[in-house]
Amino acid sequence: MMEKDRTVLLAGATGYLGSYIAKELAARQIPTKILVRNTEKAKDLKSDCTEIIKAEVTKPETLNGHFEGVDTVISTVGITRQKDGLTYMDVDYRANKNLLEEAKKARVRKFIYISVLNGNLHRNLKILAAKEAFVDELSASGLEYTIIRPNGFFSDMKDFLDMAKKGKIYLFGNGEQKFNPIHGRDLAIACVDAIESEKTEINIGGPDILTQNEVAELALLACGKPINIIHLPHWLRKFVIWVLRTFTSSKTYGPVEFFLTLLADDAIAPRCGGHRLAAFFQKEVDSLTATS
Repeated sequence: MMEKDRTVLLAGATGYLGSYIAKELAARQIPTKILVRNTEKAKDLKSDCTEIIKAEVTKPETLNGHFEGVDTVISTVGITRQKDGLTYMDVDYRANKNLLEEAKKARVRKFIYISVLNGNLHRNLKILAAKEAFVDELSASGLEYTIIRPNGFFSDMKDFLDMAKKGKIYLFGNGEQKFNPIHGRDLAIACVDAIESEKTEINIGGPDILTQNEVAELALLACGKPINIIHLPHWLRKFVIWVLRTFTSSKTYGPVEFFLTLLADDAIAPRCGGHRLAAFFQKEVDSLTATS
């Protein structure tokens, strides 16, 4: 059980996972400092035990002094799609390193970082090269640390819904690759629990191990469409990656390279949580119907 007077500093709170972590910390009444670039975006995360601080993790001078009295840093900082002229190394590596250096100066006890399942096996990918470079820094820092390695968020599964709305879902290969993505709420609970964990790495997934075909079927059913799944050959997937790597910048090919590579293999992590993907899909479709 965590002592409530131990302060947590959270970076990346306005993202999908970060917002769930902020709410989980507030629910447990854990004193929290939240670093955000845009305080307006974080107004829904305010609570009696939460302090919202305006800072930019890519600018280390804005972090000075904010780590005093902090016991644990939790960082979900990272980019999937590059913007503002920033690269993966600028954000996933250097911004997190800025947080780590400030944590070391303030004698913070522990640093929790969210990476990707099997990320260390795919350092050839631009996104994961940056993430794993920071993992190396963290593991050599002398701080207590935990690397959380989820194998995909429910929010990433919206790509299946986007295709399903149009009546067809395209998959590479036979679609029998298995994975178990996790809901942000379930993952947030595990991230906050990790504050007191002695584990240095935690692989984690959702409760349902599904094939890509099964995820496609769930998405089509949620959209009220007939099952219509088109299977494309793996050589085409590899060709798309090659073309993008050859003729576009990492800003363009980075996220596509990441998803197309990881989709080719099973990605099964220890099961956790209680949120089911079918219910998530249905809720997403219902919310879109209500607002249209």
